[in-house]
Amino acid sequence: MTERYIGLMSGTSLDGIDAVLIETDGDALRVEAALCHPWPADTARELHALCVPGENEIDRMGVADNLVAREFAAATQALLKKAGRAPADIRAIGSHGQTIRHRPHLGFTLQIGNAALLAALTGIDVIADFRTMDMALGGQGAPLVPAFHQALFAKSGALRVVLNLGGIANISVLPGTPDGVYGFDTGPANTLLDGWYRRHHEAGGDYDAGGRWAASGTLVPELLARLLAHPYFAAPWPKSTGREMFTLEWLDGELASDAYAPVDVQRTLQALTCHSIARQLPALDNAQAELFVCGGGAHNAPLLAELAVLLPQWRLASTAELGLAPDWVEGAAFAWLAQRFIHREPGNLPAVTGASRPTVLGALYPA
Repeated sequence: MTERYIGLMSGTSLDGIDAVLIETDGDALRVEAALCHPWPADTARELHALCVPGENEIDRMGVADNLVAREFAAATQALLKKAGRAPADIRAIGSHGQTIRHRPHLGFTLQIGNAALLAALTGIDVIADFRTMDMALGGQGAPLVPAFHQALFAKSGALRVVLNLGGIANISVLPGTPDGVYGFDTGPANTLLDGWYRRHHEAGGDYDAGGRWAASGTLVPELLARLLAHPYFAAPWPKSTGREMFTLEWLDGELASDAYAPVDVQRTLQALTCHSIARQLPALDNAQAELFVCGGGAHNAPLLAELAVLLPQWRLASTAELGLAPDWVEGAAFAWLAQRFIHREPGNLPAVTGASRPTVLGALYPA
């Protein structure tokens, strides 16, 4: 039976709420409509602040919990209007929420966005809290999208890797067989690039559009070497990380007393993203493979060009070539995970997260 689900996703970059309406029978999937709902500037500032430990966090988080739900509801209503659909047409919403802490080594992760309020405001059942059951079973709770990538993008007999360039970069390695899929967070993609840009362009937007500022800088090899020495990059998978690990405070410590031009630091942060990804991709032994890119970083041409130089044996392409535009992959993934929850089918891959077994992910908040 064909059903419709909405996926709502806001990543660590806080560049907007992706809202994706899918139609699926459990196997095939079609995106019926999608949009990106902008965050109000004051809400985005508060969410950025909450991602760093600070004063009066619990009260501030409680207020933000409801603010996020209201913006997610506004994104849902705009999407329904765009698609010409009513709430009754939607089986459920899969809401990722907004991550403000991810501490897998301590056994917890926290996404806000009051799911009960979201259900009440939209009149649609909401599935949320996708990560905690995996963590209860000993997993990292992330990344969750490789199961979706396997279902949608795998090709029998061909090695494919899906690279998501959000605030944090993650890869899904699809070996072309039903078994052997794995994936993990490789480290920062846009989170340091965005934060460093905002620090030096207070009135110039939230991110380095098209990577143009980074492209005008000069790589600093000794700084790149220091950044790549972070132990996370050499750690084995399963592993996941967040902006709590790769902070501007960490970067400031690595800069030490060296007086680098800010634009050269930005250029080196781009190289950090590319080198950390390239070093953690599977070895090819003179074979060729395909790397399909999604997420906001898929629009950063200088970053992709640098990545291509580092990966001469890989063919780089957008997930659009596989039928799903790069901006909507993660939103569609959480719509798909909602469908898995409704039909009581596992949504995690233990080989990816480290959980002890497959499990149904999420919790239901009825409208």
